[in-house]
Amino acid sequence: MFEPINALGGPLEPCSTKPMTGFYRDGSCQTGKDNPGIHAVCIYATEEFLAYSKKVGNDLSTPMPQYNFVGVKAGQSWCLSGPRFVQAVKDGQAPGIFIHSTHQAMLQLIDLDTLKKHALDL
Repeated sequence: MFEPINALGGPLEPCSTKPMTGFYRDGSCQTGKDNPGIHAVCIYATEEFLAYSKKVGNDLSTPMPQYNFVGVKAGQSWCLSGPRFVQAVKDGQAPGIFIHSTHQAMLQLIDLDTLKKHALDL
């Protein structure tokens, strides 16, 4: 795992434990070399974003019990894959994020100003 540092350079804050999120299912958007999807951005899910995400092939809302995945509902937070967030930004569909809970690894994929533009916690 990489150091638990957020995109602003401070300590990485938890994203969600209900539902339990993160590549490591520890509630944070911690990432490492074993996480090729870079699940490092803590989003705030809305109905609109969940519908968009499903439309582009990343269904976050449908439960998959075989993977112990309850599905994400509007109003919940979730560690989204970095490339999926970048795609949503390009499509004009990016959700709000919690930048204090977004890992600094996102800065390899997108600039800080763009993250700040979508931050709900600044």
